[in-house]
Amino acid sequence: MTDKEKYRILCNSELSIPVYSRDWWLDCVCGESSWDVLLCLKNEIIEATMPYYTPCRGVISMPFYTQTMGIWFNPAFEDKRYSHDLFRKQTICEDFIMRLPVHDYFLQNFHYSFTDWLPFYWNGFRQTTRYTYVLPDIGNPDELWNGLSENICRNIRKAKNKYQLTVRRNIPADIFLKINAQVYQRQGIAPYQPEILKKLVDISRSRGQGDIWGAYDAENRLHAGVFVVWQKNCAYYIAGGNNAESRKSGGLALAMWAAINDLSGQVRSFDFEGSMIRGVEHFFREFGARQMPFFSLEKGKMGLLEKIRMKFLKIVKAVQ
Repeated sequence: MTDKEKYRILCNSELSIPVYSRDWWLDCVCGESSWDVLLCLKNEIIEATMPYYTPCRGVISMPFYTQTMGIWFNPAFEDKRYSHDLFRKQTICEDFIMRLPVHDYFLQNFHYSFTDWLPFYWNGFRQTTRYTYVLPDIGNPDELWNGLSENICRNIRKAKNKYQLTVRRNIPADIFLKINAQVYQRQGIAPYQPEILKKLVDISRSRGQGDIWGAYDAENRLHAGVFVVWQKNCAYYIAGGNNAESRKSGGLALAMWAAINDLSGQVRSFDFEGSMIRGVEHFFREFGARQMPFFSLEKGKMGLLEKIRMKFLKIVKAVQ
């Protein structure tokens, strides 16, 4: 049995692996043959994993629509002695670094639960701190409402009362993709890999782990929509959009709030996926979410040939 096959079995049973590192997600965003995984085994039990994406030869990078990957440590091996546990994890990190496939360039974002990047620093990697926003417990909607900013509360009320918007689930993916594309069109850029987004919608829905919430007015016009994927321990905001003519209706806040409420009885936490863009960061923060830093680790440089290959890859994916 290959390490990848062992990892697929682990993903079917281990709840603590983030959705972005699960085999079904990686199959979708990378392609089944473009990702692999390193395993650390102890007595034939998986102690740690490190999936990675190789879009072209000599490059390890992040796939589309994937916030983090990095190293996952099996909580069953946690050592209560802090110094021992730190050393154990550092040793695993150095082992993984040595076993990575030969590459000229490495870029990977690590989940916020990964807090010690010293082994990577010792091996010549660079680090940039990025941020996501997380609601750690969405079990009580009344408490969540009290944590919202006044601006978000006002927008939700405005959407309901002034614009008479209502939220529907399971809206068609093609309609959502059109409203998502408007976000990019307003910036004068092409939509961000819509074919992969469509695949994620279809696959997560087939697994009962994803849906789209849309805010509609009385004339059946879609004002805004959000796509969310979840598993038992966490839900993840993946993509959204709003109609250029109705951006002030509060529809996006209403759709997001509806998604959080609907999932409050199914999952523990809600990850807004994060953004370094000031306006987007402000929107997420106003939901009362907690700022969580995570590491983006990088090493080497991407050569001209690799850049051409990566650009070609994006073109190929866009027409598939």
